[in-house]
Amino acid sequence: MKFRTLPLFVALISVISSCQQKSSAPPIIGTWELVSATASQKDTTFSTFNPNVKMIKMINPTHFAFMSHDRRTGKDSAAAFSAGGGKYTLADSVYTEHLEYYIDPAWENNKFEFVVKIAGDTLVQKGVEKVEKLGIDRIITETYVRVND
Repeated sequence: MKFRTLPLFVALISVISSCQQKSSAPPIIGTWELVSATASQKDTTFSTFNPNVKMIKMINPTHFAFMSHDRRTGKDSAAAFSAGGGKYTLADSVYTEHLEYYIDPAWENNKFEFVVKIAGDTLVQKGVEKVEKLGIDRIITETYVRVND
């Protein structure tokens, strides 16, 4: 009798283990596509989102990277390409990017702090974008949706 229950026990354990979550990674880990973006400077808020440009942000446990490319094809697609990345920290809802690489070196070695909210497949980040060398000082809000594999 005991031998007959062993296959049933093994099958039950297999079913239970497959139902458990396989990843304990923070929900920010993944690939995200930008779907809206605004900037506020002084008393003015304006959209910085261009529907002709596709931008994704990839976040792994230690680094982030972003790339954007104009969806319209042309002879010089390099002129419409942008990319950057670096290390980040995440403490509760405070997400801080340490930009190490960017197509424009004036942006490099800057820190950008955001408050992030993740609900379902949507990530919203809001914070100050400040680059003294370029005279940029504005509040930005970006909304991303998770890209499914």
